[in-house]
Amino acid sequence: MRKGYCIFAVVTVLLCTGSAAAQEYPIMDMLANKVIQKYQQSSCQELWQKKGKPKSAREQRVMALLRNDPQMRQAFIDKVAPPIANKMFECGMIP
Repeated sequence: MRKGYCIFAVVTVLLCTGSAAAQEYPIMDMLANKVIQKYQQSSCQELWQKKGKPKSAREQRVMALLRNDPQMRQAFIDKVAPPIANKMFECGMIP
């Protein structure tokens, strides 16, 4: 019984932390959703073709912003990593 309460408490804290990051960085949250959507809607062939291409000026600005704000970067990575990693695994881009 106690174990169930501990698991519930951990899940609740994790969910609250995720929503707090979204409230703190609404633009980053919108960008993360756009990145996730791009990966989910792209075929494996499209992802392989885009892999080696240079980044746009807009993407470079976003990367600079994330490099300069470690907390925002952490929130961004926490949000986009699972769906991107799953898609890359499905496409054979990571072992």
